[in-house]
Amino acid sequence: MLEQIGVVPDRIQSPDIDETPRPGELPRPYAERMAAEKAAAVTRGQGEVVLAGDTTVARGRRIMPPAETPDDVVRFLTLLSGRRHRVFGAVSLLGADGTLRQRTSESIVRFKRLSPEEIRAYADCGEGIGKAAGYAIQGRAGAFVSFLSGSYSGVVGLPLYETRGLLLSAGFHV
Repeated sequence: MLEQIGVVPDRIQSPDIDETPRPGELPRPYAERMAAEKAAAVTRGQGEVVLAGDTTVARGRRIMPPAETPDDVVRFLTLLSGRRHRVFGAVSLLGADGTLRQRTSESIVRFKRLSPEEIRAYADCGEGIGKAAGYAIQGRAGAFVSFLSGSYSGVVGLPLYETRGLLLSAGFHV
């Protein structure tokens, strides 16, 4: 996705952090904390900056985790069927000097009313495994979206408008 805004990272590293929400933690602060913790968990070399992000799907105040099984996908899509949900795309830039900059997109997505057969077929295709709330909007689940307000790229996984703004504010030419 970074290539879409002319950015080619020197390296890509997936930090291993505990992504368990804190008791009572709301979705937006959770997404922002995850992006910041991911950035902080990456070892930086001299003069390096780290860009990290998190995508959090919320139904009301409930944070919807990544689906681990097809049954999770069924449960999550059943909850989202015919309803609106919010997607927070948080991005953090940890500067070479240790300064943390953050931006977050908030999008509203509404799925059409899904039949049990549609839900089961999507769950069985495997696309939703490992994805927040059990779906990938850039894949087959894009056909379920009846309304989207906000950042499509933020729902996919990296809010490009916010990311570009962060990079510009840190002195990068994008």
